[in-house]
Amino acid sequence: MSTDPIALTQALVRCPSVTPEEGGALVLLAEVLSAAGFACTRVDRGGVPNLYARWGAKGGRSLGFNGHTDVVPIGARSDWTRDPFGGEIAEGWLYGRGATDMKSGVAAFAAAAIDFVTETPPDGAVILAITGDEEGASVDGTRALLDWMAAEGERMDACLVGEPTCPEHMGEMMKIGRRGSMSAWFTFRGVQGHSAYPHRAKNPLPAMARLMADLSEAVLDEGTEHFDPSTLAVVTMDVGNGATNVIPAEGRATVNIRFNDSHSGASLTDWLRGEAARVSDAAGIGVGVEVKISGESFLTPPGPLSDLVSAAVEAETGRLPVLSTSGGTSDARFVKDHCPVVEFGLVGHRMHAVDERVRVEQIGQLKAIYGRILSGWFGPAESS
Repeated sequence: MSTDPIALTQALVRCPSVTPEEGGALVLLAEVLSAAGFACTRVDRGGVPNLYARWGAKGGRSLGFNGHTDVVPIGARSDWTRDPFGGEIAEGWLYGRGATDMKSGVAAFAAAAIDFVTETPPDGAVILAITGDEEGASVDGTRALLDWMAAEGERMDACLVGEPTCPEHMGEMMKIGRRGSMSAWFTFRGVQGHSAYPHRAKNPLPAMARLMADLSEAVLDEGTEHFDPSTLAVVTMDVGNGATNVIPAEGRATVNIRFNDSHSGASLTDWLRGEAARVSDAAGIGVGVEVKISGESFLTPPGPLSDLVSAAVEAETGRLPVLSTSGGTSDARFVKDHCPVVEFGLVGHRMHAVDERVRVEQIGQLKAIYGRILSGWFGPAESS
């Protein structure tokens, strides 16, 4: 009997797994996969729930899938027209938090994998590495799974991440890489004083405005073969001064950079610190810089893996997906250090929204695509 990815999506949506809560989602997934012969191991770390499931022996050819069952908060319940954890189907849509991002993707791959190993057992291993911490800090989620795999001698030859990748239409885009992401926090320190006597103070705000303007106007690059130009956005400037007759002693500002393979997090950090030092010296005030690099840019060059996924997508949707590196970050930024990785999933324009929902027929399409990828990866099936 074919495994129903729609019913499994509904069951997962009904698990209230708002980060960092497991909500029963990984327990349910482990039960379903174990019943199909997958060896399931919980790889929890730092209070974060994670699940590793493998069908087949170690050491042979393997294909992995990475995804997450945690979801973002629902916001105001009164804004939803459907139960955010109801998994209700209405007018061809399946509603609920995580319906798009990405319980449907997890359900579709799990269903495809169960049917594949049951009906045509491959000569190799099918692996699912599922985290409960993609929407959170992402410190003890997929990274914990990969650390555990390294320690246990577990290996994926290649990995498919099931994040939503299609902007508007099923099959139009897959990801072969991602831009890097980093944020920088600047603290500008001067001397407080009366606004009527500015010469007795040292105002940090003009320096803050100057540096933020310089950074936002900088051209980081013109783009590369597979990447759009890098971008820098000033996301906040804060003073906290409610008085009109006081020059504040301190101001703070934050920028976020999404960067391509022309740069590294280290090279951009050096540039930011250099720009801060230049303004600090010119203004005679202190400028502190703290940087967090969320992930480096990476690329899985077009080749057999992307060709396999593209062919499967085109066969089921009639669309040849664009090979893209656009968008934000995903856990593929961790997987790329383990093995080649690409991403393909559903249309994502309703993810994280109120009344998050997915077209029911797309879940079935996604299962069929993943099934084709599994068959193509392992080639002609061999009975065990």
